[in-house]
Amino acid sequence: MNALDERDLADALTAVADTQPLVNALTNDVTVNDVANVALHWGGLPVMSDDEREVGEMVASADACLLNMGTVSERGESAMMAAGNAANDAGVPLVVDPVGVGSTSTRNRVAERLTGEIDVSIVSGNYGEVSALAGADATVRGVESVGEYGEIAETAITCARETESIVVASGEVDIVATEGMAFEVHSGDGMLGRVVGTGCMLGMTLAVFAAAMDDERAALLGTLAFGLAGEAAADGVFGEYAGPASYRTCFLDAVAGLRDVSLATPADRIESVVRDTR
Repeated sequence: MNALDERDLADALTAVADTQPLVNALTNDVTVNDVANVALHWGGLPVMSDDEREVGEMVASADACLLNMGTVSERGESAMMAAGNAANDAGVPLVVDPVGVGSTSTRNRVAERLTGEIDVSIVSGNYGEVSALAGADATVRGVESVGEYGEIAETAITCARETESIVVASGEVDIVATEGMAFEVHSGDGMLGRVVGTGCMLGMTLAVFAAAMDDERAALLGTLAFGLAGEAAADGVFGEYAGPASYRTCFLDAVAGLRDVSLATPADRIESVVRDTR
C-alpha cells in the first residue's frame, strides 16, 4: 500500500461522484432501503436486482456488485452465486458481506461458497464474522459480534490470505487487511452501533468506492469516509439528533454532504499495525 496523503480522501470522494458507478446489490431485506440510499448519497447509482433470471445480465452491466448474506435463503444463495460468477466473468469488483457467519451451519456454508468459489475483491464483516471466516474463535449471536477480539488485526490478515481478498473488519476500531499487512482506521462514532444496518451500509460504501479505484484504496478510504460521516452526524454538523432514529437521518445527510465539509487527513487516521512476514 502506497502512503496516503491529504488529498487522497477528497480525491476519492470526487472520483466516486464523477464515476457515478452503477452498483448492483443483493442485500439484506431488513436494510435494503438504507443500502440503496447510501449508494446514491455517495454519488453512485444503486440497483437491487436479485432475480436469477436477470441478475447476471444486470451485474455484467454494472461497475460493482455487493453480496450481503443478511437474510440468506436457498433462492438468495443461488442468486448470489449467479451474480458473483457474472461479476467475475465481467471483471466487476465484488464485495461480500458474510452477515451472521459463525452463528449457524447454513450461514457458514454459504459464506464459504461465496468466498471460496468466487473471486472476491473485498470481504466486509464485523470482528466476529471475520474471525469466524478465518477459522478463529468467534462469538456471533444472530448477526451481532460479541466477545473480545484482541488479535483481530492478525486474524484479518489470515482471513485476507484465505479468501484472497482485502478484508475490512468493523468494530470499535476498524481494521483493513491485505494478505501481508493490517491497518487501523480511526474514525466513526458509537452511535453507528445503535442503528440497524450500518454494517450493510458500509458494505455498499466499499462497493461504490471499489467501482472508482483499486481495491486497497477503496477499502481504506471507503472505511475512513464512512466513519467520518458517522462523526460528522454525531457532532451535529448535519443537524441535531435526539436518538438513534434521528441520528440515522443525520448520518445519511452526512454521507451526501461529506464532500462539502473539512476532511481529516488519511495519514492522521490510518495506522499500519501488523505486517505478516510469512
